[in-house]
Amino acid sequence: MRLYNSMTRTREEFTPLGDEVLMYVCGVTTYDRPHMGHALSSIVFDVLHRYLEYRGFKVRRVQNFTDIDDKIINRAKRDGLTSEEVAEANLQAFFDDMDALNVRRATVHPRATEEVPEIIGMISTLLDMGAAYEAKGSVYFRVRSDPDYGKLSGRSIDEMLEGTRFDVEESKEDAADFVLWKASKEGEPAWDSPWGKGRPGWHIECSAMANHHLGKQIDIHGGGLDLIFPHHENELAQTETALGVDPFVQFWMHNGLLRRAGDEAMSKSLGNVVNVQDVLKTNSPDAIRLWVLQSHYRSPSVLTETSIDRAETALKTLRAAHTIKPHSSGESFDAPGFRDRFTQAMDDDLNTPRAIAVMFDLSHAINRAHDSGEDVSPGQQVLMELASVLGLTLDEPHVPVREDGVDEAEIERLIEERTRARSEKRWADADAVRDTLREAGIAITDGPGGTTWSRV
Repeated sequence: MRLYNSMTRTREEFTPLGDEVLMYVCGVTTYDRPHMGHALSSIVFDVLHRYLEYRGFKVRRVQNFTDIDDKIINRAKRDGLTSEEVAEANLQAFFDDMDALNVRRATVHPRATEEVPEIIGMISTLLDMGAAYEAKGSVYFRVRSDPDYGKLSGRSIDEMLEGTRFDVEESKEDAADFVLWKASKEGEPAWDSPWGKGRPGWHIECSAMANHHLGKQIDIHGGGLDLIFPHHENELAQTETALGVDPFVQFWMHNGLLRRAGDEAMSKSLGNVVNVQDVLKTNSPDAIRLWVLQSHYRSPSVLTETSIDRAETALKTLRAAHTIKPHSSGESFDAPGFRDRFTQAMDDDLNTPRAIAVMFDLSHAINRAHDSGEDVSPGQQVLMELASVLGLTLDEPHVPVREDGVDEAEIERLIEERTRARSEKRWADADAVRDTLREAGIAITDGPGGTTWSRV
């Protein structure tokens, strides 16, 4: 099994440090409902977790919640709520939406507000080492105290200063330094600390949580591509400095970002965010997952008005092969080669597009075997096994599906074309016609009296 490591920019053979794969995935800031970018990342690392277990590994996955932040405080002020109320409502919304998408919960979901003692402990260590300094009730990390700073993003400190907007704070020694502990303002949530009342900085919480729940060194650290700098660069620097380890992480893995039509990145600031809750109103969870996984996890995914609809249509092929009634007698259809091909695809840096192609090939083979009178139940079991690795249920959708409007004359013409292809043993052509009908929402059944059809 080979995975792409963002640190080395190469695919490397994956071998865990110990008996258990230790994985940390950056979670959401709970100031709003989860959007489709959150869904994309959560699905990717859910599939990674599932596949590692499929390959026989035991996995411990930690995914955090940032439940105290300027955005949460501002939202609370706007809505006349407390920060705790805003965070709790959106934290629950995350669980609701991810549960609906069949994203399994992490082993542990720590919250920043529950990890303050661990955070203060790590900051104190950095201060004792001279890698951090206190100023006006806040504490900052001395970036230039780490000679390896920039090794993840591949940029020097000066290059970062030129191309990045840093917070301008008079109390900083250096513009590149980042906050570990933020002094609170009047009326803001605050915790006691040796430096006065305040709250954790964004980067330090992940370092403290990873150390608390996984230990000093972990196998995989995941998140979106946009987190490489500054979040993961800063997290890496402060963790390796405080804990005296190198490396802190074996494999840094980053998923590509979600874009809207027009090649524009999706973000709250651009006002083009699509909430998961809204997409689930008109699309099945399987279709959303299939749409995400049809792109390689490191590639950008483009969300259009019809992209998930197309995934919904494609799912009909898998669902039909899964639900077709197997013959009770006849030669048994065998499918171990498909399982091997699926594993080879997933072992190649979690290549879900190739893995999905194998599942469609298996579905076509199941249809051909069924038409030949074989017992296809063994193949159906393999299909469901592979679907489960990708988190697909193959359940019938409980949401409206866009109709294609194919008229009856065209349906009959296509069925005649398929019948002719089967009589001439042009099985690939016959399968292609069957798929065309399924994509149009037409289910066909072969029987002694010929082929019948119905709209799904």
